[in-house]
Amino acid sequence: MAKEVPRNTASDLRGAGKLAVAGVVGLTHVVENLHHNIARARGPLGTVERSPMRGVSGLVYRSIRGVTRVVGGGLDLALGQLAPRLAEEPSSQRREAVLAALNGVLGDHLAATGNPLAIPMRLRRGSSALELTPAGLREAIPRPARRVVLMVHGLCRNDLQWRRKGHDHGAVLARAEPCATVLYLHYNTGRAIADNGAELAAILAALVPAWPVPLEEIAIVAHSMGGLVARSACAQAAAARHAWLRLLRSIVFLGTPHAGAPLERGGHWVDAVLDASPYTAAFAQLGRIRSAGITDLRHGLDMPLPRGVACHAIAGSIARRAGEARERLLGDGLVPLDSALGRGAGPSGADIFPAERQSITYATSHLGLLSSKRVCKMIGEITGVRLQLS
Repeated sequence: MAKEVPRNTASDLRGAGKLAVAGVVGLTHVVENLHHNIARARGPLGTVERSPMRGVSGLVYRSIRGVTRVVGGGLDLALGQLAPRLAEEPSSQRREAVLAALNGVLGDHLAATGNPLAIPMRLRRGSSALELTPAGLREAIPRPARRVVLMVHGLCRNDLQWRRKGHDHGAVLARAEPCATVLYLHYNTGRAIADNGAELAAILAALVPAWPVPLEEIAIVAHSMGGLVARSACAQAAAARHAWLRLLRSIVFLGTPHAGAPLERGGHWVDAVLDASPYTAAFAQLGRIRSAGITDLRHGLDMPLPRGVACHAIAGSIARRAGEARERLLGDGLVPLDSALGRGAGPSGADIFPAERQSITYATSHLGLLSSKRVCKMIGEITGVRLQLS
């Protein structure tokens, strides 16, 4: 079996230190911008000044940023030298959850700055990363099946969090007949969806030839943002003519915001309002501290579903029955019903899923989709397996 992903205390400290330094430098920019606009004494709707200050005040702000970077560089160097000397210990689910949330909010920044807290994309089983070579896969998966089911998690989540309230759709599928090997994608949800899609396409392209037995079928079960990443991967695989796309038989989308998520659109609107006045423009910078992955959720994806693949949308609704007023507005609490079902998300406002491939499960929240036995049964029917539900 592959080894459990280790936790290196020094790497965590280095990552936290780099993030703290970036935070101080960023906050200094905000304070300087606010100071500059107030000092110019313009009206509340006057022109926003974005240039740095000059003279003594400008020197002070530059000095603060310079000292912070020097201290941060020294801390990073010291921790880098210490890292090999620290014993590695198993990672905890709590740490993994914190890292997943942090990557969801700041993941693009973590990746761009080489921060050790950035999550690299990989396929895992449990908390074990898979080596995509025939020998590595043979060691990690003693009895590989000819069918693979890939589980793709959503924003600010990780692969271990498919288990909710003692239930994991993937674990149930792994016990089903005909048998399938279930793999879990672990990735940085703060990166742009297109970037994650491209990397997922490349990973699957490497998996197929390395699989220990001839691979006959791939299915994907994706929750929330994971569905957009899967769609992006399919589109980029089609453009690159990847062989794995010919093996893809079905995709099950759980609460995926195909037409976007209103919470992100609301955040963008608040940014615009704050940016309208020189006295609040500095605070708009704080509002924009959200990752490319989150901002990509504003409008969803404008691309077709993969051809020849049975794509099904399962939406949750916090309403207890059809026709309640909150059903259409609130959906599962995070994703509206129409967005999760892809209604009006295609060219010229067309639906992207036929009616027979749209399903709604009531009294089910966005995260409740992960623990619903009814949803699990639907996944089994779509993927053509006989589930063993307790």
